[in-house]
Amino acid sequence: MNTILRRLLYCVSAGTILAGCVSAQPVTPPAEASLAGPLAVSAPLLLQDSAVRGHGVFAGTAIDYTAAIERIQIAPEGDLPPADLVTISYVADTGAPHTERPVLFIFNGGPISASLWLHIGALGPQRVSAPDDLSAPLEDYALVANPHSPLDVADLVFFDPASTGFSRVAEGGDDSKYFSVRTDAEQFVAFAQAWLEKHDRLDAPVFILGESYGTHRAAEAAGQIAEAGKLNLEGVFLMGQAVNIIEYSQRRQNILSYIASLPTLAAIAWDVGAVDKEGRSFEDFIAQAQAFGEEEYLGALFKGQRITPEELADMAGKLEAFTGIPAAYYVENRLRISKEQFRVELLKGNGLILGRSDGRYTGPLGDGRSDPSDILQKAYSKLFAAYFSETFEDVPLDGYRESFSAGPGFDSWNWGAASPFGHFAYAERIGAAFKAFQNFRVFVGTGYHDTMTTVGAADYLADQSDWPMDRVRSGKYIGGHMAYSVDASAQAFGEDIRSWVRGWADEGAGE
Repeated sequence: MNTILRRLLYCVSAGTILAGCVSAQPVTPPAEASLAGPLAVSAPLLLQDSAVRGHGVFAGTAIDYTAAIERIQIAPEGDLPPADLVTISYVADTGAPHTERPVLFIFNGGPISASLWLHIGALGPQRVSAPDDLSAPLEDYALVANPHSPLDVADLVFFDPASTGFSRVAEGGDDSKYFSVRTDAEQFVAFAQAWLEKHDRLDAPVFILGESYGTHRAAEAAGQIAEAGKLNLEGVFLMGQAVNIIEYSQRRQNILSYIASLPTLAAIAWDVGAVDKEGRSFEDFIAQAQAFGEEEYLGALFKGQRITPEELADMAGKLEAFTGIPAAYYVENRLRISKEQFRVELLKGNGLILGRSDGRYTGPLGDGRSDPSDILQKAYSKLFAAYFSETFEDVPLDGYRESFSAGPGFDSWNWGAASPFGHFAYAERIGAAFKAFQNFRVFVGTGYHDTMTTVGAADYLADQSDWPMDRVRSGKYIGGHMAYSVDASAQAFGEDIRSWVRGWADEGAGE
């Protein structure tokens, strides 16, 4: 089958000509994107840069763009090894001055994960649409045009750190040199600088969007950029944030973690029908849970063993009303129910366990360790491969590494703490960017049903920071860690990115 016909059939298969389908004719990469020579032996996976023309409609705006996969070489200072970092980017033809158009750098977490999840889940010209029926099989997930991609307001550059995707350290280099909070961020900053220089965009407004561990990278990178003063950094978007994880990490004696988790438990209990809705809206119910946590639950936890049996029973009954977990179980556990306990206990009588990354999903209880929401990652992996092969058909996907499973685990990652009293102040690193850049702004996005990085923890981050609150916004979405798997949340996510890039222009000055 010839190339043009195969592309056309692919586009029509979704029921219409997809707005994000690329054209059949490849284009010659711009001069600044061409390769100087073949890749080093250490990174043989990409033999040459590739670029194709595409057309899409994003937020109602028709955009012609260039989709490119290219190698960016970095050579950071110090003892960090050189690396060949392979990126996928989308650069729009808008007619606007080249140097004034914002550049949005995007990455996922891990630590050490490729960026395909945000790419195919939310921000690329096509995305995966998940079926409304959460029990649907993998075959029901589909690639669709993505009108929510923010390509109408910024060019998109996806960052895959060395050891992920096609990115590798140079031959003979020690990839573990990048396995720390500081050096990982140094790698990204060097990459961003190199990409902007290569494309003559050093004066462009720069935005950074990180997810999960990527919020650590984004925070540390913002601090490094502020100290160096080299880039025009205007914003950081924290999606599924872990910036204040030291505060909400769920240890039994960390009573704040139970307060931060309560709105998420309430949201999941509401969604699976484990609580009495009593004519309330979802938003009212979550607000009531949050107020109860802050005004009553925290005080009861603080008393610890000083709490009276009457107070214990009263709190347990109120918690049952918000979470669906029986009051007797709360009494037995002295009001401390971890998110993992909640996943196992809520529907245990039905032989079901809740999803970890998205509590709306359920599956067989089994040994109590599974995550039924893993189907999202499987769908994204499968359909990213299909999208990549269709878009960059001359570039084989062999050897592409999706995640940190191919690199270090948590135990081999240097988190920056040198003693049991260590505290890596991620939020303070973002504070440095607020001081260095007068237009710098932060958006915090979270899925209601995410048991790993919760909406309560996101609120606590903003409330306890020293950030100027007129330059901070937050958004909460139906869905889990990758809330953009829900079509309506993908739309809201895209709209929030646009508002953030535009400097809240959509809200009106001063709001």
